Amino acid sequence: MILRIVKDEGPITGEQIAEKLNLTRATLRPDLAILTMSGFLDARPRVGYFYSGKTGNQLLGEHIRKLSVRDRKSIPVVCREDTSVYDAICTMFLEDVGTLFVLKENGILVGVVSRKDLLKSSMGNQDLQSIPVGVVMTRMPNIITCHPEESLLSAASKLIGNQVDALPVVKEETDGLEVVGRITKTTITKAFVELGEGASV
Repeated sequence: MILRIVKDEGPITGEQIAEKLNLTRATLRPDLAILTMSGFLDARPRVGYFYSGKTGNQLLGEHIRKLSVRDRKSIPVVCREDTSVYDAICTMFLEDVGTLFVLKENGILVGVVSRKDLLKSSMGNQDLQSIPVGVVMTRMPNIITCHPEESLLSAASKLIGNQVDALPVVKEETDGLEVVGRITKTTITKAFVELGEGASV
């Protein structure tokens, strides 16, 4: 009802809205605050409230675009280039992840190894302890990455567009890209569920 009144008659003061609804200004104050904070109404001092013209979907879209990689990234699970395929499989199983980031000793990204890579290398009669991850991994510069200041929406688009399960979150260093986190399809799903449940994300 508040939205309808403001839409039809805005700009309109809180007192005028309260009068139309036969309520006190104090009773109405929390409702007006919620509608203003959620973006349905705009308020200007000494002018009053007016309808922002935005739909629920537009407001949700704006909210989603504000979610950042920095706030949602998790701890990366890593290995070295000389780690055996066998040890990489064990790490992946114990850490319950689908992707390992392969780093130099200084933390610089050199490759990514996925479940699929390890599965492919384990086919046949090979000794998995003698094959290093460096042989089966995807190498730089053919790795899709994201940055902490990037939006979560942008990271989600990269995951889907490149058909990968995880992205290393990186920051530029003089000798390459340092891995500072990871974004996965699970990260995106969790954010989506929290939005649906009305939690603060």
